[in-house]
Amino acid sequence: MTQEYTFSMIKPDATKRNLIGKINSYLENNGLKIVAQRMTTLSKEQAQDFYAEHSSRVFFNSLIESITSGPVVLQVLKGDDAIIKNRKIMGATNPRDAEIGTIRKDFAKNIESNSIHGSDSLKNAQREINFFFTTEEIVE
Repeated sequence: MTQEYTFSMIKPDATKRNLIGKINSYLENNGLKIVAQRMTTLSKEQAQDFYAEHSSRVFFNSLIESITSGPVVLQVLKGDDAIIKNRKIMGATNPRDAEIGTIRKDFAKNIESNSIHGSDSLKNAQREINFFFTTEEIVE
């Protein structure tokens, strides 16, 4: 197993329902350590830059509208095989397909309001962490 960092974002649909602590407990109880965390509301420009890889997709505008609709919690997580572990804890993107006991199965409203975002690769984890955090903000 390799110690890794990954990025996580608790989305507005979850923050509006006061689920931050519950979601954090899923992460921490499954071996991930939160080494950086802050709450903010993304501007439209930040959201468009962050999700630029999806800009040609049909769902892009609704994604931007959804992610900017309220506060998000930005996080850096650390742990053994953190990227894969976090994706397993989150569950499938579509909560209907997610396994019981995952964040999306337990808290998501639908495929768009699916409560949490997580990096899908080491390359994206590095990009996403660097997008929102400085090295000094990551505390172990």
